[in-house]
Amino acid sequence: MDSAQLSHPQPLPLEEQLVGVNAKTGLYPGARSWSGGRHRILGKGPLESYCYHVMSRTCGGEVHFDDVEKEALRRVIWRMAEFSGIKVVTYCIMRNHFHLLAEVPHRQTWLQRFDDPDGETKLFDHLSILYSRAYLSLLREELSDLRSRGMHALATQRIAALKKRFCDLSLFVKEIKERFSRWYNKRHERKGTLWMDRFKSVLVEGKGEPLRTMAAYIDLNPVRAGLCQDPKDYRWCGYAEALSGSRRAQRGLCKALGKPVDGWKSASTAEAYRCLLHDEGREVRDAQNEKVIRRGITPESARAVLAAKGKLTPSELIRLRVRYFTEGLVLGSKAFVEDIFITHRDHFGPRRKHGAKRIPQSSSPFYSLRQLRVRPVG
Repeated sequence: MDSAQLSHPQPLPLEEQLVGVNAKTGLYPGARSWSGGRHRILGKGPLESYCYHVMSRTCGGEVHFDDVEKEALRRVIWRMAEFSGIKVVTYCIMRNHFHLLAEVPHRQTWLQRFDDPDGETKLFDHLSILYSRAYLSLLREELSDLRSRGMHALATQRIAALKKRFCDLSLFVKEIKERFSRWYNKRHERKGTLWMDRFKSVLVEGKGEPLRTMAAYIDLNPVRAGLCQDPKDYRWCGYAEALSGSRRAQRGLCKALGKPVDGWKSASTAEAYRCLLHDEGREVRDAQNEKVIRRGITPESARAVLAAKGKLTPSELIRLRVRYFTEGLVLGSKAFVEDIFITHRDHFGPRRKHGAKRIPQSSSPFYSLRQLRVRPVG
């Protein structure tokens, strides 16, 4: 090994750097209680759900996240959303802050899933999203002990305390920040506060122009910051994740656009949102058209996208599904992939009848021999 290799060691693979992000919560003492803070405007009316734009910044904006840390925060957000019963409409993770457009369902309606005779079993299944088997085993023993001693009211209170964790915006965001902070501090061997104050939130009408505009504002953040010319190229935002094939990101943007949850399969939905981004995200110049007042998408790029009615070319679509280049086994036209499949038929199980797998949510002519879960281009 030469001196250059010694002075510049190769970084660990991404998944090794992210060890701990997906770890499930076990037992730890001294867990902090959720405290109050400044008053928030929360939806408490008759609607089935309310939407909020959430933003939180690191202390003084001085702590900057690298690509691994952005990925870690993205994973924490999605995992806590699944656990909390909160839906992510879209998001954007920047170097020193993050934006999140979240839909919070009506708690009592959402909790009805745990009301039937198998409700406690379903509750424990749901808790396994976040908690370890050891923790859940001890929790079951605790509830059994309380009930065996006739303390049914205490057991009920214990269950009620767990259910309070669901469909609560403040608890959802605070736990995202605390879980990520623990991982981040361990990674950097640091102590202390990572985030500046509590998060900011704005209650947003959950349909129509207000929700579409807010979603576009969030997905356009990297363009405004000069990190890219097109939000599809910034992998830590909801739009790029949706284009990569993520169903959960697609469902969120369908909500923003007022489409059915599976509406992204209609090419017009993705194309309409792309047009919205390039219309809303244009750079702003002074009266003399010489100085850029607000960074954004260049007029030339915006005109090209709008002229194409938001359609992405096949090469752009395949680039957004980068895993197929390295793990798809075979990539090409349907006829080509089918021919290879027939040639190597013995390598596949008897139940598989066809070889060509169309790349999901794509109008491109490319097929693969292996169906993959996709991720944005890195």
